[in-house]
Amino acid sequence: MWPFKKKIETRSTGSGYTAEIMAARESYISGRQGIGELTATVQSCVSLWEGGLSLADISGTDLLNGHSLALAARSLALRGEALFLIRESGLVACSDWDLKTRDGKPTAYRASVSEAGGGRTENALAGEVLHFRIGSDVSAPYYGTAPLKRAQLTAGLLQSVEVALSEVFEMAPLGSQIVPMPEMPETDMEAMARGFRGNRGRVLVRESVNVSAAGGPAPQQDWKAADISPDLSKSMTRETLAAARDAINMVFGVLPALGNASTTGPMVREAQRHLAQWMLQPIAASIAEECTAKLDSTITLDVMRPLQAYDAGGRARAFTAMIKAMAEAKESGIDTEQALQIVDWNNDSD
Repeated sequence: MWPFKKKIETRSTGSGYTAEIMAARESYISGRQGIGELTATVQSCVSLWEGGLSLADISGTDLLNGHSLALAARSLALRGEALFLIRESGLVACSDWDLKTRDGKPTAYRASVSEAGGGRTENALAGEVLHFRIGSDVSAPYYGTAPLKRAQLTAGLLQSVEVALSEVFEMAPLGSQIVPMPEMPETDMEAMARGFRGNRGRVLVRESVNVSAAGGPAPQQDWKAADISPDLSKSMTRETLAAARDAINMVFGVLPALGNASTTGPMVREAQRHLAQWMLQPIAASIAEECTAKLDSTITLDVMRPLQAYDAGGRARAFTAMIKAMAEAKESGIDTEQALQIVDWNNDSD
C-alpha cells in the first residue's frame, strides 16, 4: 500500500500560490531574523561551494553533471539538504518535499518540482530519489541542517550589524556641522546657510560673532563649527563586523585569512586547500555514497584533482624529493616498496 494513501489533512507544498503567500506572511511576522544568508559574506562562501563541487571529477554515471552539483551545493549551503528525482532524462531538482521514515530512514517522498507555468507534486519511493544532506542530528538523521542554522547567533549578529550600519548611513547626519551665527531673523539665517552651500570650495568671509555691548563683551565663540557626525568607532562596529564575518567563513570551511586585505599568495592557496580538503571533499564523498546506493554502480567524486592548482608547486617539489629518495634507496639496496609502506604511501594516497 502506498504510504501516502491514508491522509489526515491536505496541504499545499512547494511553489504553489498558497505556499508562497504563507512564506511571505511568515517572513513578515518573523521580521528581520534569519536572513543572514542574504549578506555578501554568506553568498561568497556559497559561491565557493558551487564552484568547487561543480568542477568535481565524476566517474561511474552520466546522470550527475556540473549543473546538478552546483544546484546541490547551493541547496546544501543554504538549506543543509538537496533532493533530486531520478528520471530517465536526468536528475530533476526539487524545491520542497516531505517524507515518511521507518527506523530513521526515509522510505517515501512527496516532492514538489518547480515549473515555469507552476509547480507540480510527485510521489516517489526512496529508491527513486537522491537525498543529499549535511549536519544531520541524531534526533532527526533524515534531515540536514545548514551551516547558518548551526551558527544562528553569528549569522544574526552579522545581519544585525549590517542593518545597523545601513540605517546609520541612511539616517545619521554624516558630515553635518553646526556653525554658530549672530542673532538675526530666521530668514537671514536661511540665506546665510544657503550661501555656505552655494559657495562650496571657496573662501567665505563672514562677519564675526564677537560683539560687545553694555555690560561687557559676549562669550568668545566666533566662527567655530561643531561636527555632529556619529563616532562609530566607540561602538566597535568594525571589530564586531570583522569577528562575525570570520565566524561565518569558518562555519563554511573558508579560512578567514582569505578575506583579509593583507593576505598573501601562500595564504590564499592554503585557504583553498583547506576548503577543498576538509569541507568539499567530504561532501563529495557523501554525495557519491548516496548515488552509489541508488544508481547501482560505483560512483566517485574527486574535488581535489580539479582544484589542485593551489598546490602545483608543492606537489612538484614533493614528487622531485620522492624520486630522489627512491633513487638513493635503490643505490643503498633498500626495497622501495617496503619504504613506501613505512611512510604510508600507496596507490590510494593523494
